[in-house]
Amino acid sequence: MSDALIARVERWAREIPDAPAYTFVDYSAERDGVKRTLSWAKVDLKARALAVRLREVALPGERAAILAPQGLEYVVAMLGAMYARVVAVPLFAPDLPGHADRLIRAYADADPVCVLTTTSALDSVHAFLDGDPAPRPKQIITLDTVSDLLADEWEPEPIGADDLAYLQYTSGSTRAPAGVEISHGNVTANAEQLWEAFRATPRVSTAAFWLPLFHDMGLIATVAAPMVGGNHAVFMDPVAFVMHPVRWLRMLAEYDDVFTGGPNFAYEYTATRVTDAEKATLDLSGVTIMLNGAEPLRGSTIERFSETFAACGLRPEAHTPGYGLAEATVFVTAMDRDLPARVTRFDRDELTAGRAVPYSGEGRASDLVSCGVPTGQRVAIATESGTAKPDGEVGEVWVRGPNVSRAYWRDEERSAEVFGNVLDGEDGAWLRTGDLGVMYEGELYITGRIKDLIIVDGRNHYPQDVEVTVQEADPAIRRDHVAAFAVPGEETERLVVVAERSRKADGRDPADVMANIRTAVAKNHDLRLHDFVLTEAGAVPRTSSGKIARRACARAYLDGAFGTGPQDPDA
Repeated sequence: MSDALIARVERWAREIPDAPAYTFVDYSAERDGVKRTLSWAKVDLKARALAVRLREVALPGERAAILAPQGLEYVVAMLGAMYARVVAVPLFAPDLPGHADRLIRAYADADPVCVLTTTSALDSVHAFLDGDPAPRPKQIITLDTVSDLLADEWEPEPIGADDLAYLQYTSGSTRAPAGVEISHGNVTANAEQLWEAFRATPRVSTAAFWLPLFHDMGLIATVAAPMVGGNHAVFMDPVAFVMHPVRWLRMLAEYDDVFTGGPNFAYEYTATRVTDAEKATLDLSGVTIMLNGAEPLRGSTIERFSETFAACGLRPEAHTPGYGLAEATVFVTAMDRDLPARVTRFDRDELTAGRAVPYSGEGRASDLVSCGVPTGQRVAIATESGTAKPDGEVGEVWVRGPNVSRAYWRDEERSAEVFGNVLDGEDGAWLRTGDLGVMYEGELYITGRIKDLIIVDGRNHYPQDVEVTVQEADPAIRRDHVAAFAVPGEETERLVVVAERSRKADGRDPADVMANIRTAVAKNHDLRLHDFVLTEAGAVPRTSSGKIARRACARAYLDGAFGTGPQDPDA
């Protein structure tokens, strides 16, 4: 067990027992929040007690689904399962709105022998299990009623690097959620890689997040990375952030050396919602890292956020673009913490032809954000047949390292396709990410997802480029709530755009908005827009990490979900 990350909990409980380990800021009862903290000694005690309780109902290698709300109990659930060598399945309470279908699929796929929840969520868990079309006896453990006295009965067991720690269900941006098998070796490696990339100081740096713990980035950054150096983690519920984004910044302002992160839309949202009066109360000079780790990364968002909070002491170098995915545990690359975010302007036509060429000032341009360099792992740009491409050529991003998972849960065929790839001239397996990218001057730029490419008349178009064009073409379009995708046609694919209306759309003639969008798309991309749908706020589907779910949007469009009636793609 000495090499597994979970062993650090026992170490810190011994060396710094009274130091704060995890603090949850609870906004459910009070507007200003109530802090609840577990010291390293206390979190170790509770994890061992839960491990004893788990062993009463589950054997090593069996699954325990976490159907609990964000909070300290969730952290204890993950750590207790790791102690017990029971495979955790980090999910969420069934009453979380908007994710019911994902929960049903993930839960059924994992086939857990028990459920970990809290007293407050128990009714929703019972209702969820009663609705299971193939019910089976399930042992339910309420985390907040497990007696700490059980900890005395725990006897440590060896934990191997290849032992399965948990199943991380993907956000499902391109297909149904799949359980990524994360071993103890994977989570240990990735937590150390992230901690090293952040250059965190042991026992000094603070992690402060609002990301959901069932999501890969939230789990590793909030729970795992602080375990590396005995650091303090402070977190809140995502809903608390959405209701008042200034809470996130106030949390950061409390610490002199703090790292945080979120998807691109969170920075856009925060920059537009925090008032001047609120900004006047913030000191963000202690923020060392603000990881921006979900697609699409927008240079305009980074610039706006940095300018908005510069007067609060936020260093421009703090904004740290990165890249990752669940199949690599989460973290793959990031910009150096001492360098400002880098936005490079490329020739768009050359980029769609597969080459990264700096924009000369003529023709059309695409601005891409550098995702930096890997830490403790390798990244290659490869052809479909497994030949490495040189810098400056677009291809699929491949990853290899101790953080890369071995397989999808119970899916040998897809596992071999994704995880078992060989790069020419190399030994060992590589992960095919499904993302298109390019190495340019030694740094990784993501250009899009292979399955999201729009191919019209033999030419490739990146949907995020079209989406930016649409949202900038008319103020009636809600920023970062646009989905561009292709539907089949008789001779070639056809471009469809679904966009949410902004408040500025009130009173506008939809025909005028449509005309502006069509003109902009034709001018910037040489594309004819087959159909444009302007819909209400909240209609464009997103993944749990905030990404636009383009394929889900395409299916909804073809099914007539946007009020246009079922669509015949060949019409």
